[in-house]
Amino acid sequence: MATDAENAGVTSAKIKFCDLRCEHADFVKSEHLDGSNSCRTFMALWCNKLQQIVTKNAPCAVLYGKRRPKSNI
Repeated sequence: MATDAENAGVTSAKIKFCDLRCEHADFVKSEHLDGSNSCRTFMALWCNKLQQIVTKNAPCAVLYGKRRPKSNI
């Protein structure tokens, strides 16, 4: 069972996920890609608010930080 310290501040199952519906999300620009990611498999998004690449479909790093929310169940 996850403790509150491990849970990245999530207290509900209503988690906001990183996807293109987010007002801060954008496609990753070519200058942010290295050779290993250049195939653009679309596993990441650019977060305009954080000014960094974030994992697509992961819990919102703006709201929850880089740690991933864990279920308390």
